[in-house]
Amino acid sequence: MTRAERRRTPRSPGAAAPGLVVPATGPGEPEVVVLPGAEAAGRAAAELLAAAARDAVARRGRADVATTGGSTPAAVYRALVSDQLRALVPWDALHLWFGDDRFVARHHTDSNVGPVDAVLFGRDGGPGSPLPHANVHPWPVDATLAAGGSAEDCAAAYAAEMGEAVPTDAEGRPAFDVVLVGIGPDGHVLSIFPGSRAFEAWGWTVAIPPPSHVGPHVARVTCTPAVLDAAGTLIAIAHGAAKADVVARILGGPRDERALPAQRARRAGATFVLDAPAAGGLGAPAAAGSVAR
Repeated sequence: MTRAERRRTPRSPGAAAPGLVVPATGPGEPEVVVLPGAEAAGRAAAELLAAAARDAVARRGRADVATTGGSTPAAVYRALVSDQLRALVPWDALHLWFGDDRFVARHHTDSNVGPVDAVLFGRDGGPGSPLPHANVHPWPVDATLAAGGSAEDCAAAYAAEMGEAVPTDAEGRPAFDVVLVGIGPDGHVLSIFPGSRAFEAWGWTVAIPPPSHVGPHVARVTCTPAVLDAAGTLIAIAHGAAKADVVARILGGPRDERALPAQRARRAGATFVLDAPAAGGLGAPAAAGSVAR
């Protein structure tokens, strides 16, 4: 099965929230899925993730998933542990990685691992999941800080860890079965900001200085754009009216990845999952229509 075929993973069974699916508008363009609200968008993304993970486990015995931080993943995690989807996730064979993180301790409120600890491991009082703790692979920020190391040291260590476990494609790029990303208010993706040095970085990971234009203003560690190019299933999520303008420019404007890094996810086989407010700048039919999925 080719990577392109794997990207077209079928949706999970079960009753999905009503929404609108806008097929790819041309070669090199993603599918766009519009749902009424953030929780419905999270459920749709969770269905895609679960189906892709099952497909990966059937093919090679495990699923390597790179997740994200910020406000994006919590609704996805809640859907994954819900009664409707919980049994459809191959938890024991799922390995969770992080596309980026802030260079802060895991217990810090800015850490991207926080939503995983809160929702998937039930520290928020919810049901949690049977995901083995050993299957979560955070950036080694805690160990690096304890050793007095730098963000550059952390990035190098994570690249080595991924290199031992994550398969590669024909070009040597990290071929995660699923990559889940959010879209920043400035059009950034992962911790790749407009004009980022990550576009010139060689390898899988890179350290990023603290951004001054968006918070939190702390150093970052991030995968390079290669992780978006080689992903088997690439899911980009945005919700809220505050993202409407940048989403419209990412999906409908001219391509300029250095100005809008999230355009790197605007590729064939990817799926942009939006709630209706975030899709508000796309125009009809995406922003206004509604059909049963």
